[in-house]
Amino acid sequence: MAREPQQRGQRREREEAPEFADRLVAINRVSKTVKGGKRFGFAALVVVGDQKGRVGFGKGKAKEVPEAIRKATEQAKRQMIRVPLREGRTLHHDIEGRHGAGKVVMRTAPHGTGIIAGGPMRAVFEMVGMHDVVAKSLGSQNPYNMIRATMDALSKQASPRSVAQRRGKKVADILPKRDEAPAAAESEEA
Repeated sequence: MAREPQQRGQRREREEAPEFADRLVAINRVSKTVKGGKRFGFAALVVVGDQKGRVGFGKGKAKEVPEAIRKATEQAKRQMIRVPLREGRTLHHDIEGRHGAGKVVMRTAPHGTGIIAGGPMRAVFEMVGMHDVVAKSLGSQNPYNMIRATMDALSKQASPRSVAQRRGKKVADILPKRDEAPAAAESEEA
């Protein structure tokens, strides 16, 4: 009986063990005018990821910048999502995401393309561990909306394995056959 709490503690340490990288996307300073002058507060937007397919974002507000960043980082770690990556470097398919007036379009890219994306979207892709992607932000340029739209799109991302499992088929039945496609094109020409 005495060992059970210790085992729980070890399990908790193992869950915290994966090292997360974090990226500060935006800091907003707000002021409130009061009788004696102005009181300043800070809002921070942070993206956190393990660079192996997990990513989350959070926002925190406080009177001091470091406290706002700490709150945002904690919130980001609590609401992480897993993103399936093809070959650990790019998306499985092209996708769009929306949040409010923010709209983002993401396209899969060949090896060596790099991350072609604007500010807040780039932070999300780097934290998720994506190496090749082409992305465009349409509409709102507010970093909060851009990140939410990006996360919306990434949460819709589906791997062939998950689609095959959902349909009750094999992965080979879903993916197009690479050898038969050129052969079919040659037979049509003849």
